[in-house]
Amino acid sequence: MAEDPESGGEKTEDASSRKLGKAREEGQVAKSMEITSVFVLLAGVLALYAAIFHMYQNVIKVFHYNFSFDRIPDFTPVDMVNLLGTHMKQMVIICLPVFAAVYVAALVSNFAQVGFAVTWKALTPKPSRLNPINGFKQKFTSRAVVEFVKTLVKVFVISLVAYFAIKGELTDLARLYDNSTGHILLFILIETFWIFIKVCLIMLVVAILDYAYQRWKFLEEQKMTKKEVKDETKQTEGDPMVKSRIRQLQQEAAKKRMMAAVPEADVVVTNPTRLAVALKYDNTQMDAPMVVAKGAGPVAENIRQIARENDVPLVEDKQLAQNLYRNVDIDNVVPMEYYQAVAELLAYVYRLKNRQG
Repeated sequence: MAEDPESGGEKTEDASSRKLGKAREEGQVAKSMEITSVFVLLAGVLALYAAIFHMYQNVIKVFHYNFSFDRIPDFTPVDMVNLLGTHMKQMVIICLPVFAAVYVAALVSNFAQVGFAVTWKALTPKPSRLNPINGFKQKFTSRAVVEFVKTLVKVFVISLVAYFAIKGELTDLARLYDNSTGHILLFILIETFWIFIKVCLIMLVVAILDYAYQRWKFLEEQKMTKKEVKDETKQTEGDPMVKSRIRQLQQEAAKKRMMAAVPEADVVVTNPTRLAVALKYDNTQMDAPMVVAKGAGPVAENIRQIARENDVPLVEDKQLAQNLYRNVDIDNVVPMEYYQAVAELLAYVYRLKNRQG
């Protein structure tokens, strides 16, 4: 695969959803015109076959209206306008079933391929499109070669289907000389209809293969280099170094707030040197004792140091310190299963303070 000099590197990574979304906004989607062409042609032929009697009746009405000489027309400007309006109305009524079927088929086939996508960016004028050199280069791209081969395949398939269809009816064609003009015309219409159906069914297979190719080609063109993936990640999620620095600052701020709460604690439970958990209880504001600070290693040493400086009692209880450090987050109340142990600890601290007082 060729390297992209502008983005630096080989495009080996699948396109992200963000890049595909941007391409969709610009009107770049995986789409096969063959799908739309086949469905439109098939819908038009089927609608013509289904509405032929309706169209025949309305055509007869138009002929009857034009060739019934009940009165001699004046051909005044008003009569001409009325005549034009009447014929336009009749033409719409005659062609409406076919037009409606073709319109619905075009919408459905496009919606099935790309979904609902409305964008005007594809219509924005671009000076590069007016460059004859770029236009000449596009004639020799892989896409142009595929389109050329596809056209040859379509012509070959249509010719082959028409040939075998006519060849199979040669016997009946030889007998038509003895039939009326209407019968000959009906025979030609029926055979033409079935030729169209066979061609459409075969071209439907070609269209499905073309859509698979167009989708593969589109995804290949939208692939990204590793640098583009990293740049997009930075844009969407932020620079990892900046995020790491922000996270570090947040942790430092949280640690400062935690350390500021240690002097207000009633007791610090230790393990005896590795862990430290500061507890506070105010029966007028709290339903249960609360963990206001905790830490391990150097953080535990800081908690113990602040507690000593502010005359907060340090009590060694290895099991309780481990349970509180492991199971209770900062600013959360002590769970019920630790009520008994914490209550005995606080009672001991209160007795100690009263004795000292």
